[in-house]
Amino acid sequence: MAFQRMTARVVGRVQGVGFRWWVRSRGRELGLSGWVANEPDERSVALLVEGDATRLDELERLLWQGPPGAWVEAVEVSREPASGTFQGIEIVRR
Repeated sequence: MAFQRMTARVVGRVQGVGFRWWVRSRGRELGLSGWVANEPDERSVALLVEGDATRLDELERLLWQGPPGAWVEAVEVSREPASGTFQGIEIVRR
């Protein structure tokens, strides 16, 4: 398995629609670890997750959908080697 870190920013109507909870749930289902947070601009959510590259690909695909009520304009993603720092995926404040 190739473990990677994915940093992403999801832009659109993604605050106030349960997006962070939805990401946490999907991340847990995929066995990923890291965090998800609202950004101060009030129209984006940031996340940093680690796990198997194939599962990160699936989460990246899902980010374009989001939960009901969300409207995703853009998903900006970067990848790098995983650090192994995280256990589980949590909602945090930034």
